Amino acid sequence: MIAEKARFRSARKIERAIGVRIPDRVFNSAFLEAVTPAMTNRSLDHHIGEQLLNIHHDFLACKCKDNPNCGCPERKFAKTILEYRETGLDHRQISEALLEEYGIEVFPADILGFLEESVHALEVVREVARIEGKDELVKKTDKHIKAVER
Repeated sequence: MIAEKARFRSARKIERAIGVRIPDRVFNSAFLEAVTPAMTNRSLDHHIGEQLLNIHHDFLACKCKDNPNCGCPERKFAKTILEYRETGLDHRQISEALLEEYGIEVFPADILGFLEESVHALEVVREVARIEGKDELVKKTDKHIKAVER
């Protein structure tokens, strides 16, 4: 899964600011639990604080009982990558956008592999939808496949 490859570039700076060791893997539960207290830490660089706020707002905002260990953050992250691709960004640009917006590093090659896997998964959904006579779902998957492949 692509979320397993996501690292927070400034994890060591957060450690120094909050005085607690945290992993650099963004979707590790210890990192996710440290995001909220770190966001409000005044000794943390403003830009890093903004990135943490973006992570919290875009990936952690759910009402699940097990939040942040519910799987929603990882799904939202994957969806964000697909949305970036559907707006026309290539895998290198997506990597740069993730770093700027969230402070998250993901290698462009990992993003490219994820996009290819996503197309294969969508093709399977499309074929099952075709077999089941779900024409609307076939159209939707075709649209997404074309947007990711362009």
